[in-house]
Amino acid sequence: MDKAAIDIQKLEGIFDSMVNVMDQSKNDIFMISEQSRRSFESMQRELILVKEDISRVITEGDHLEEMTRHSRRRLADVSKNFVNYSEQEVRKAYEVANDLLVRLSVNRMEEKQLRIQRDDLDRRLAELLETIERADQLVNQVSTVVTYLTSDLKDVGEALETARHKQDFAIRIIQAQEEERKRVSREIHDGPAQMMASVLIRSGLIEKVYEQKGPKQALEEFKGLKEMVRNSLYEVRRIIYDLRPMAIDDLGVVPTLKKYLSTLMEYEPDVHIHFQSIGEDRRFESSFEIAVFRLVQESVTNAIKHGNSRDVWVKVEWLRETMNAIVKDNGSGFDQNEVKEKSFGIIGMKERIDLLKGDFKIISAVGKGTSVFFKIPINPDSIGK
Repeated sequence: MDKAAIDIQKLEGIFDSMVNVMDQSKNDIFMISEQSRRSFESMQRELILVKEDISRVITEGDHLEEMTRHSRRRLADVSKNFVNYSEQEVRKAYEVANDLLVRLSVNRMEEKQLRIQRDDLDRRLAELLETIERADQLVNQVSTVVTYLTSDLKDVGEALETARHKQDFAIRIIQAQEEERKRVSREIHDGPAQMMASVLIRSGLIEKVYEQKGPKQALEEFKGLKEMVRNSLYEVRRIIYDLRPMAIDDLGVVPTLKKYLSTLMEYEPDVHIHFQSIGEDRRFESSFEIAVFRLVQESVTNAIKHGNSRDVWVKVEWLRETMNAIVKDNGSGFDQNEVKEKSFGIIGMKERIDLLKGDFKIISAVGKGTSVFFKIPINPDSIGK
């Protein structure tokens, strides 16, 4: 017995050491990710300034080119009618033409250098983004293992007896938790965090615009800044609501959708959403109801955010064996031959439909809006009692 106890203590010591090393590795990877993210954001700001410089240099170049053409015509006239001009006028025409030619050459060289700098920044940004994504993936994987070990195998002696039966289930749950945390983190980073960074940059530009172009142009920039802040606030509220629509557990799909769409119209006063539910709606398992809600939510969000729709029609039809849903908008639509294969919204909807063993179809064309169709079989076992 004493020998067995000593062996378990040694195993627990090895286990604790392994967990500490993995936890430190996770922190190191996280630091690399954060440093890369800060470099990425700094490089993005630098890229904005470079693009502004390119725009300025191109404008100046176009002006210099026009002046150069004018000076050449002047020089040609002077050369042709040499006797009609004084020596000073001839010399001045040559000097002006030569000066403009030099300035234009310098301008073109500056433009070329700025373009090289822009392309280099684009390349480095792509590499940094790849590094960030890889680091996030590694953090996620290590966190899954560490969480599993610390939560389920802390008492090694007892865990060794039960791990074989619970390992697969526990890992799946933890992976789902980590993926959800990663998704929320990425939404905050790509949404409100990026918007606030842009607000910070743009607020600095407003002062520059005021000094260079006057209060009228600065006011226009300020209006744009106000719109960015409003969008950021909307994204924060959306993320909070997206974490879990609590009403769905108490009320079901249809009442929750009504409340959600009504709230959405409060946030988007220019958007009108027409909702219709046909047939007697029923209660189902929580997983079924939340999946249906998410499908409609994603479709409506895409219609407003990406399609710039002002009218959205949502119809849910309850049949004996299936539940059908249609989300239609009058927005900008898109070319289905150029669908973004890596669109996480569409991928997420397809995955939910696959889990529910349903059918999913999108019909869209540029300038003709988008229609999204869902057909989900109703399993009698999933109907709430």
